[in-house]
Amino acid sequence: MRDLKNSETVKNLMRAFAGESQARNRYTFAAGIAKQEKLPVIEAVFQFTASQEKEHAEIFYNYMKELSGDTIHIDGGYPVNISQKTVDLLKAARHNEYEEHDSVYKAFGDKAKEEGFEEIGRVFHQIGAIEKIHGDRFELFADLLEQNKLFVSETAAGWMCLNCGHVLTATQAPAMCPVCKHEQGYFIRLELAPYTRM
Repeated sequence: MRDLKNSETVKNLMRAFAGESQARNRYTFAAGIAKQEKLPVIEAVFQFTASQEKEHAEIFYNYMKELSGDTIHIDGGYPVNISQKTVDLLKAARHNEYEEHDSVYKAFGDKAKEEGFEEIGRVFHQIGAIEKIHGDRFELFADLLEQNKLFVSETAAGWMCLNCGHVLTATQAPAMCPVCKHEQGYFIRLELAPYTRM
């Protein structure tokens, strides 16, 4: 019979739980910096991703329910990404997400399968694939911000105000939404707007 309590997999579950919990907090903090920089779109990106990290943490935590009441001791290294610049926080988040995808969760999943925890191994690999999507998202917005293209397009593009939903076509998002009067930072390219079919 498989013994989760004395496995490396349970330590990896706790490491993953700790890492996802910290990522959620880092992204919540980063959302606050984006808000200060009048970038509500980036704030929303960080908050959206933070919610998914919370879900990942809960998934990993629930695999340890048979050990409720125990304490699991782990070692681990976790990033310190403190900056007052949103673009720096996006780049750091991108790096961390790719690291989880490229090596950490792959190794955790492989170890779980080796120890006979097939489902846990599969979930590590699946969440690792999600972390790649997170990294790609952060990279996209870091690039747009760094290239001064977050609110500007070389050709006419659709823009949506995330506050009221107003949509317009232009080469640049307006300085202020003509409907709700919210600032430019609320605009997102229509193809990136949530729950929108192009």
